[in-house]
Amino acid sequence: MGARDSILNPDRYFDPDPSVRRVARELYAETRDLPIVSPHGHVDARVLAENAAFPEPASLIVKPDHYILRLLYANGVPLDDLLKGDPRHIWQLFAKHYYLFRGTPSGAWLDYELEAVFGIRSSLSGETASRIYDQIVEKLQSAEFRPRALFERFNIEVLATTDAATDSLEHHEAIRKSGWKGRVIPTFRPDALFKIASHEFDALGARDCTSFVRAIADRRAYFKQLGATATDHAVLEPYTALLPEEEAERLFQRARQGEATLEDERRFTAHMLMEMARLSLTDGLVIQLHAGALRDHNSQVFERFGPHMGGDIPVATEFTRNLRPLLNTYGNDPRLTLVLFTLDESTYSRELAPLAGHYPAVRLGPPWWFFDSMEGMRRFRERTTETAGIYKTAGFNDDTRAFCSIPARHDLARRMDANYLAGLVARHVIDESDARVMARALAYDLAKQTYHL
Repeated sequence: MGARDSILNPDRYFDPDPSVRRVARELYAETRDLPIVSPHGHVDARVLAENAAFPEPASLIVKPDHYILRLLYANGVPLDDLLKGDPRHIWQLFAKHYYLFRGTPSGAWLDYELEAVFGIRSSLSGETASRIYDQIVEKLQSAEFRPRALFERFNIEVLATTDAATDSLEHHEAIRKSGWKGRVIPTFRPDALFKIASHEFDALGARDCTSFVRAIADRRAYFKQLGATATDHAVLEPYTALLPEEEAERLFQRARQGEATLEDERRFTAHMLMEMARLSLTDGLVIQLHAGALRDHNSQVFERFGPHMGGDIPVATEFTRNLRPLLNTYGNDPRLTLVLFTLDESTYSRELAPLAGHYPAVRLGPPWWFFDSMEGMRRFRERTTETAGIYKTAGFNDDTRAFCSIPARHDLARRMDANYLAGLVARHVIDESDARVMARALAYDLAKQTYHL
């Protein structure tokens, strides 16, 4: 198919009902150009520190995006061919199977990325792959497509990375020393420090649990010095428990001796989440809790290719009982902000919205991973707004490693929120002036408020 004016319909994702679509257009027009606040993501700070040209489109678009890899692999495309082959061949495979992404959020993001970022006016397919590859390669050689230039073009106000607690943060240091004005901040992720059943457990040089917690507090302070406003914790279950001091010490010593079991690790992690909440009352770091992903479900893929290959699968998740110890201890203190994310949509109206609608500390993170999609965003708003309201949600974050997809993801979220609010206007639940204020809050204000940005 040849070039055309636009692949992207200006009314995409809006309700076909004219009364809803009219308001959605107006609300989106007011939020479309707001700066992007990206408080949680996985872009490598090295990219912006070095500001080197992206090499070619396969490395930029295909290889870092587990959304793309998982669906291609599920449809018989070998990961070897996608990760280790010639870049042009990888792109050809991707383009040949581009039809697989129709109707998916990845398809929506990719269409936006190709047209709005790279100016591609042709549909991607096996027939157009080579020509589009060459067009993107040519653009990537220009200064306008260097990472910092794109950061500014995307109108990113702040971008948070996600970094291991032991990371040197040398790339964040380099960004600061470079004099560039882009705001890139780290996020403290201590998950590996809690895995006491692992033979790679790092005690940070501590000989007892009290010193271990103190060492973590020191690392948090270093992150905060470089701009961090949040921690991030990925757990299978959001289990919390305040252990007696002697039990926590016993588990820590078992870890040091290489004798800790998985049940020991479960208990220790539950205790350390309590400690993280306690530390947050002092240093002000927001806690993000991403629960419900059984990591690396496909053992063969993990052993051969490592993590982030699309093999993490959701499980049923219980929040109300698991979080009760933490929330009874710290959840009534407005100095704490706990942002909850789930991969179990059944918890939206049953648990998460009631928890956020009661505890001052709790906010709801946006739909995550499999559900940061058109229908996922709609379901989230429909199942949480009546109980918690929008002002106990955390706005939007893109949660991506694929740098060039950031504006696409925010654009989709702004359209879906505009459409949801337009539906409330059409049913006379709110008026248009309320909807305008709420649309801005969802697109911009709530993320800044939640993450103290």
